[in-house]
Amino acid sequence: MKKTSILGLILCFLAIAISCTATQSKTKSTTAANKTSKTKTIKTPAKPNILFILCDDLGYSDVGFNGSKDIITPALDALADNGTIFTSAYVAHPFCGPSRAALMTGRYPHKIGAQFNLPPNSGETIKKGVSLEETFISKVLDDAGYNTGAIGKWHLGSNPEFHPNVRGFNDFFGFLGGGHDYFPEQYRKAYKQQEANGRKLIWDYLHPLEHNGKELHETEYVTDAFSREAIRFVTDAAKKEDPFFLYLAYNAPHTPLEAKEEDLKLFAHIKDKKRRTYAAMVYAVDRGVKKIIETLKATNQFDNTLIIFMSDNGGKTTSGANNFPLKEGKGSVYEGGFRVPMFMHWPNVVPAGKKSDNPIEAIDFYPTLARLANAKIPVEKKLDGKNIWDDFLAGKNTHADENIYVLRHRNGFSDVGVRKNQWKAVKAYKQKWKLFNIDRDISEENDISKSNPAVLKQMVNEARNWSKSNIQPFWWHDVKTGKHWKEDGMPKFDVTFKLD
Repeated sequence: MKKTSILGLILCFLAIAISCTATQSKTKSTTAANKTSKTKTIKTPAKPNILFILCDDLGYSDVGFNGSKDIITPALDALADNGTIFTSAYVAHPFCGPSRAALMTGRYPHKIGAQFNLPPNSGETIKKGVSLEETFISKVLDDAGYNTGAIGKWHLGSNPEFHPNVRGFNDFFGFLGGGHDYFPEQYRKAYKQQEANGRKLIWDYLHPLEHNGKELHETEYVTDAFSREAIRFVTDAAKKEDPFFLYLAYNAPHTPLEAKEEDLKLFAHIKDKKRRTYAAMVYAVDRGVKKIIETLKATNQFDNTLIIFMSDNGGKTTSGANNFPLKEGKGSVYEGGFRVPMFMHWPNVVPAGKKSDNPIEAIDFYPTLARLANAKIPVEKKLDGKNIWDDFLAGKNTHADENIYVLRHRNGFSDVGVRKNQWKAVKAYKQKWKLFNIDRDISEENDISKSNPAVLKQMVNEARNWSKSNIQPFWWHDVKTGKHWKEDGMPKFDVTFKLD
């Protein structure tokens, strides 16, 4: 072989070796770059488990993380301290049913005819529920592959067509009405007594609990039963590949005020009987949450679970609740009626040890959870809430320069509250419209409408325009209210939004 041929072969082999080395180096660099890029760009892991804990009539300052001095909530406080506390969290209505309808639909209840509570025993009387035209967030998550469960209070329709199992929840344990007694031995006895007396319509607070449509012989204090079933659901979920969405809707501390003796002993220092019983009921929720968190950790699901905690409306001050420093409570359009305690917790995702003063609305959870679940919202679905997730992580206010509304109808007139940035406009109890700087005056004590007439006028006009797309109620919480509504020609918004 010629020297040139040998030299050529040597050079060829060297070129191939250099090329292979460069390719390997490039591949390693690309892989490392991809890993680095993935770490930097993906802040939110795909499809987390979602645990939504809702209390019923819980006061703004009746949890440790919101300043409670006499009620201890160590489990909730630990989650709040390691997550983000929202000081300006708003529900869409100051009553249970409409607030829950908003949460499930992402809409103000006034837009879907659900602005009143369903009446007691609605499944046997009016046979109505939240419109079937509304796709619940549970259905959206179910379609996205989530294992969905609802435990506790429903209050969105008791007839079969409105049942949780046909509205996106694979598993339901609880009761369908607006409330329930807490001790099984007591409510069973009362139920049997009414049944023996020939009463056809037995108060739904006394009905047996159910699991997926089948009545149960429950033996535990109801709050503990709901915590137990949440543990069951979480344990079963760990055996499945799909992520879970659990809507845990405690009816505590809603009336009747009934607490376990062991919990009452912890609050012997509270002299007022209502407050003491109420405190024990709140603590029972906290006890249950502690066990649920232990289960999440034991099943290795805790780190990928987004936990959201809030109340469905303000606390009922005549039944032991405290909404300090907010004005009034359940049923009111002042802050105490619809501004609620809330936090979010998700290790390494939700900022830990933080407080956010930016307003957030319960109607925001529909699009926000859909985004986190990579779920598709039906094209025709109307939403009043917004996806706040990216803004939240960036510390931005999704609702800057936007109005947050609350509207409560009474017999013959309506109460309205509107918040925009630091401003809060209120019309209540047939009084004149008032204006407050909610940042400086959270208790809404100093009416500054006379010094800011232009601000008030603009907010009232915007509220009037918002009300134009409200529809007539599909039901009322009792026959008397429905009768008065028609006789009075309600809602009479021409009067409501008139500035004196």
